[in-house]
Amino acid sequence: MLDKLFIDGKWEKPRKGGSFDVVNPATEEVICKAPAGTSDDVDRAVKAARIAFDSGPWPKLTGAERAQYLRAIAGKIDERRHALARLEVMDNGKPLPEALWDIDDAFGCFNYYAGLAEELDTNAEEPIAVADTRFTSKAVREPLGVVGAITPWNYPLLMVAWKVAPALAAGCTIVLKPSELTPLTALELGLIAEEIDLPPGVLNIVTGTGVDAGQPLTEHPLVDKLAFTGSVPTGRKVMMAAAQDIKNISLELGGKSPFVVFADSDIEKAVEWIMFGIFWNQGQVCSATSRVLVEEPIYNTVLTRLTEETAKIKIGNGLDEGTLLGPIVSKGQYSKILAAIEHARQDGVTVAAGGGRPAGFNSGYFIEPTVLTDMPEDSFVWREEIFGPVVCLMPFSDEEEAIRLANDSRFGLAAAVMSEDRARCERVARALRAGIVWVNCSQPTFVEAPWGGYKQSGIGRELGHWGLANYLEVKQITSFDADEPWGWYIKG
Repeated sequence: MLDKLFIDGKWEKPRKGGSFDVVNPATEEVICKAPAGTSDDVDRAVKAARIAFDSGPWPKLTGAERAQYLRAIAGKIDERRHALARLEVMDNGKPLPEALWDIDDAFGCFNYYAGLAEELDTNAEEPIAVADTRFTSKAVREPLGVVGAITPWNYPLLMVAWKVAPALAAGCTIVLKPSELTPLTALELGLIAEEIDLPPGVLNIVTGTGVDAGQPLTEHPLVDKLAFTGSVPTGRKVMMAAAQDIKNISLELGGKSPFVVFADSDIEKAVEWIMFGIFWNQGQVCSATSRVLVEEPIYNTVLTRLTEETAKIKIGNGLDEGTLLGPIVSKGQYSKILAAIEHARQDGVTVAAGGGRPAGFNSGYFIEPTVLTDMPEDSFVWREEIFGPVVCLMPFSDEEEAIRLANDSRFGLAAAVMSEDRARCERVARALRAGIVWVNCSQPTFVEAPWGGYKQSGIGRELGHWGLANYLEVKQITSFDADEPWGWYIKG
C-alpha cells in the first residue's frame, strides 16, 4: 500500500495519479515510488477528518477507550521493530542502532500518551473557586479539533509519533503530511491504523511535496490546528497561513545550540559529549550542539582530542555493522552542507578535521565529520544552522563571556553546559536563553519532559503533558445555582 494515500480509513491513489522517487542516500538508488498527493487529496483528507471529529465516535470516546487504540499502535510498532528500523535506514541513511532507538522511542511515545489519555477521564475537569457563592464554575479540557501535522525527515517515524500520539490521546483527528524525503514509515503507520481498526478519518496520511500537499494543508479552512517541525523559513510560511484563519499553532524550528565547556571538566567526557551532540544522526538534529565554547585553559587540548577522535568515526551505509556516521539524507542537503563548509574556507575559517567527501566513497551522500575553528563571531558557520556533521569551536575567557556568546543567537532551542562545579552548572543553565538545557551531557530526550525553544526556534512545547495540552481547548462552564432571581432588570 506504499503507493497509495491513507484517507478516511481507505487506501487510495492520488487524484492526479502522481508519484515521486524515494532514494536511498547511501547508494543514490531509487527504493520505490511514493504517492504524490496534491490539494485535491488534502481536501479529501481534511474533510474526512472533519466528519470524523464532528460526527464520528473518536472525540466522544473515554480516554481509556482511546488509550486502547494507542497501545495497539504501540504494540504493532514493537512487532515491526526491525523491519521499520531497516526502512528508516534505507529512507533516511542513519545507522541501524540509531534507527532501532528511534523506533523504540516511537513505541514509548504511543504508550506514554495512552497513559495520559486515561488520566483525562479523571482530570479533564477542574473546579474553580469564584468569589460569588451563588455561582459554581469549572474549567473543562476538550479535544481541539482537526489537526494538520507536517513532520520532518530527520526522525521520520519518531517525529510522526510526537504529533500523532498526543493528538489522538486528546481526541483530535489528524491529517499527516510527512516529509517527501522520508515518507515510508509514515505510510507504514497507516497500515498499522488499518490493522487495529482505527475509526475512519481519525488518521489520514497524505504524502507529497511541501508546495503540492503541505501548503494546501496549512491553508485549508477546515483545519483547526497546525503542528509543524522543520526549518525557520518554512515555519514562517506555516505561521502566515495559520494567521489567515487564526488557527492554533505549534512550531518546533531550527537551532544553533551552544555547548559551554568549563576548564574543570573531564576532557574525555567533554569530547565524547561534544561528538554525540553533533555527529549523532549525521548532525541532522535541530537541537545539535553545533557551537562549542571551551574555556581557554583547555581549549587546545579539547581541540586536539576532538580532531583525533573524529578521525576514528566509522563512516558507511547505515546497515553495515559498526557504522557510526551514515550519509546525509538527500543530494540537496548534501550540497548545502558542502557549500557551507566552502563558505567557511573562503572566510578564512580553519577546517581542523574533515570538510569533504570521505575517501573511498564514490556514491552516496557522505560527508566527513567536520571540525571548524578560528571563526569570527559574525561568521556564517557560527551563526547559521548547517544541519550536518559540522561543529564550530571557539574559546572563551570567563563565565560572563561564555553566557554572552552562547545567548548571542536568533535561535534558542537547546544548550548544554559542562563543569565539575554543579552550582556553576545550575547558574549557567538558568542564564542560557533556551527551551532545553543539558548539564554534563548533550541530546538526551525523554518523552516525559517538555521540548521546544525560545526566540526563532519555535512556539509551544511538545512531549510530556505539555504535548497533550497542544491538542486540547480549555472551556469555562459557569452555573448560576441560587434559588432567588437575578433581579437586575426585573425587580421582584
